[in-house]
Amino acid sequence: MVRLLTISNCLIMTMLMNSVETLAQNHGAFTSVTDIGNPKLKGSTKFDESRQIYTLTGSGLNMWANTDEFHFASVKMSGDFILTTFCRFEGTGVVLHRKMGLIIRENLSPGSRYADAAVHGDGLTSLQYRAKENDITSEIKATLTEPNLIQLERKGDTIIIRCAKSGDPLTETGRMSIAFNAPVYAGLFVCSHDTSVIEKAIFHNFRIDVPAGENVDGYQTPSACRLELMDVVTGTRKVIYTTKGHIEAPNWSAAGKYLIYNSGGLLYKFPLDSKTPEKINTSDVVNNNNDHGLSFDGKMLAISSSAKLPDGRSGSMVYTVPVEGGIPKAITKNVPSYWHGWSPDGKILVYCAERNGDYDVWGIPSKGGEEFQLTNSKGLDDGPEYTPDGKFIYFNSVRSGMMKIWRMRPDGSGQEQVSFGKYNDWFAHISPDGKQMVYISYPADVPANSHPHNKRVLLQIQQTNAPESKVLAYIYGGQGTMNVPSWSPDGKMIAFVSFTYGDPNY
Repeated sequence: MVRLLTISNCLIMTMLMNSVETLAQNHGAFTSVTDIGNPKLKGSTKFDESRQIYTLTGSGLNMWANTDEFHFASVKMSGDFILTTFCRFEGTGVVLHRKMGLIIRENLSPGSRYADAAVHGDGLTSLQYRAKENDITSEIKATLTEPNLIQLERKGDTIIIRCAKSGDPLTETGRMSIAFNAPVYAGLFVCSHDTSVIEKAIFHNFRIDVPAGENVDGYQTPSACRLELMDVVTGTRKVIYTTKGHIEAPNWSAAGKYLIYNSGGLLYKFPLDSKTPEKINTSDVVNNNNDHGLSFDGKMLAISSSAKLPDGRSGSMVYTVPVEGGIPKAITKNVPSYWHGWSPDGKILVYCAERNGDYDVWGIPSKGGEEFQLTNSKGLDDGPEYTPDGKFIYFNSVRSGMMKIWRMRPDGSGQEQVSFGKYNDWFAHISPDGKQMVYISYPADVPANSHPHNKRVLLQIQQTNAPESKVLAYIYGGQGTMNVPSWSPDGKMIAFVSFTYGDPNY
C-alpha cells in the first residue's frame, strides 16, 4: 500500500509540475496574471507560443477615477525599461472607451499609482496616470489616434509614451514624472469599461527591453541577446534563441536550414530544427567580427578577423573557409578590411577597407590577388553587397552629409543615392528576387559615420526601384543587429539580433 501511495503521489506531483509548466508557457514572459479590482466577469491571458502572440480577455468597470477594474498580465521590474507592442481589439466591441495597452503599476491594489499607454475602442490614445494612491487619474492625450504600435518607457522618474501606425516611425506623444517605489509591475492590460462585457485584445511583437546604463560601452560590457526571425509580409517577429552572452550578425544558409552568427570571436552554426549552437572550426582564426557571410552557392564562407601583419600592423583581414569549417585562407593583404559581399558567380569579394586614411569600397578575387578600388569619395563608404543578378553593388555612404544607401555598377560606375529621409541608413541587404532591400536606420542624433550598440533603431524595407521606405521593426540594438546578408532563401523572412541588459526571455 505504501508503494502504491508513493507512486500515486509521484504521479500527482508530476501532473502538478506539468500544469505549472503549461501555465508558465501559456503566460509567456509574465509571472503574474490577475484581475485588478475583482471584476464580476473574470479575465484571462493566453500565450500562443508558436506565433508568440498574447490574447487577453477582460471585463471591468473602468481604469479611471480613483480605483480600477481590469485584467493584467505582468512581470516585476526595477530600474529603466522599455515596453513595446503591437495591439488590436478583436471584434467591434460594446463601449467606445474600452481600453487596452501597456501599463506600469506600483502594486496590484485597485487604487495603485500607475502610468499606462492606453488605446481606446474609439481610437483615442493617451498616457494615463495616477500620481497618488487612490487619487483621480490624469491623462495626456496623443494627437495620433488608432495606432498599431505603442511604447511605454520608464527612464528614471520620467514616463514616456510613443506611438506609430504600421510602417511609420515612432512618435513621442506624451511624458510625465512619477517616482515609483521599486519594484513595479509592468505588462499588458485590457478593460471592457462595462461590468457585463468581456473584451478581447491581441498583442504581438511584445518586448521588454532594458537599455544600457549611462556610459556603458557595448564592446566592454556586451548585452544579452535575442536571435529573431521576422516575416516581412506580416511583420510578425519570433524569438528563436535567447542568450545572456552576446551574439551578432546572423546569415541564412543557402538551403534555409540554419543560421550563422558570431560570438566571442568565434563563428557558430545555428540549426533551425535543433536550435543548439555548433561551433564552426576556423582553426587559429579566432578573432572573428560581425562581417561574415556565405557565397551564393552556399559552399564558402567569407569571414573578417583581426590579424597581425609581418610589419607589425594589425587589424581586420578577409579570409575564406569552406562552410563546414577548416583552415581559413587569407585573401586580403592589407588591414583593416571588412568583408560584406560575394559576387553571384563567387569570383569576387567586396569589402570596406581603410587605405591612405580613408574608408572606401574595394574588391578582390575570391581566390586571392590584387585588390581594386570601387569608391573614392571623402568620408566613409561601407557595407557593399551585390544584387543576386550581379548588376549592382549596394553600399552605404556618408558623402551627402548623412549616412545613406547608394548603389553602383560592379565596376564602380553610375554611383547614385537610393535611400532618403531623416535617418542614417546602414547595411542594405537585397532580397533573393532583387526587388526589395532591408537596412538598419539610426536616429539623426547618432553621428553619421557611427553605428554603435545599444540604440533604438529601425529596420526599414524599400523597393529597389522606388525611393519610399517603411518601417519593418522597432528594435533596441545597433552594431551587430543586422550587419550582413540575412534574408531567407525564399525571400519571406529576415534574421536579426536584438539587445537587452535585462532578461532576454521577456
